[in-house]
This record gives sequence, C-alpha cells and structure tokens, in this order.
Amino acid sequence: MLDDRDRRLLALLQVDADTSLASLAEAVSLSVSACSRRIARLAEAGYVARRVARLDRRRIGLPTTVWVLLKTGRHDGEWLDKFRRAIGDIPEIVEVHRLTGNVDYIMKLALPNVEHYDDVYKRLIHRIELFDVSAYISMETVKADGPLSTDFA
Repeated sequence: MLDDRDRRLLALLQVDADTSLASLAEAVSLSVSACSRRIARLAEAGYVARRVARLDRRRIGLPTTVWVLLKTGRHDGEWLDKFRRAIGDIPEIVEVHRLTGNVDYIMKLALPNVEHYDDVYKRLIHRIELFDVSAYISMETVKADGPLSTDFA
C-alpha cells in the first residue's frame, strides 16, 4: 500500500527521473538514504515500470504524428499473433491499442513527414490482412505524456 510520501515520490519521478536524490529526499522530508531505499522498494514492487529518456521528436527528425485506425475481419488468436509480429517490426509504430466499438485498433506513428506514411502503410498491409485502414494527421499536440495521477494507487 502506498503512503503519501510514496505517491509524492512517484509524482516527482514522473516529471523528471533525473532529479537528484537529495532534492527528492528534501521534497518528501526524508533522509537521502531513506529516500533511496523507498525508491528502490517502489521500483522492486513494480510501481516504476522503467526509466527512459524522452527524446525531442523534432530534433531527431520525427515531428509528424499520424493516428491510424484499423478494422480487421478476423479476431482469432492466429491473426492476433501475426498482427503483433507485423507491428513489432515497424519502428515508426510507437503505440497500438485494441479498442471497443466499431474500430478494432488505433496506432500512433512517429514519422519524419506525412509522405513517409505511405511507406509504413505498404509495409503493414504487406504483412497482415486488414479490412479497413484510415489515417489521421495530427496538426498539433495539445497534451501528451502527462504524469499519471498517484491518488488512486
């Protein structure tokens, strides 16, 4: 069970995982060693899934986001396994979610430009049978990658 200090530490780590241990300890009123042990316990318990560097997509040449809605005519395990392999081999696909409703999947693509979408589209349909594919170009990111609320843990 998480206490208030755990929740505060998790919130702070989401904003900047590189925050110094001394700063984190001060923010939650703990000694550095107690704070270190607490963070290690939270990570070991699975509250911290991983620590990564969030890259600036514009600086690395991937400023374009395209959302792709997929419909499939098949919903069996064999098709799903093939789909997972197909999308796993396409690095431009950075997220995929299975949905309820009249669309089966939504994918987020990080691309150098809109024209590059056609290349990804061709690779995808070459690997997996799909009923319908619809793409939507993101014109502006209004909010992304916000920290998760720790109030519910």
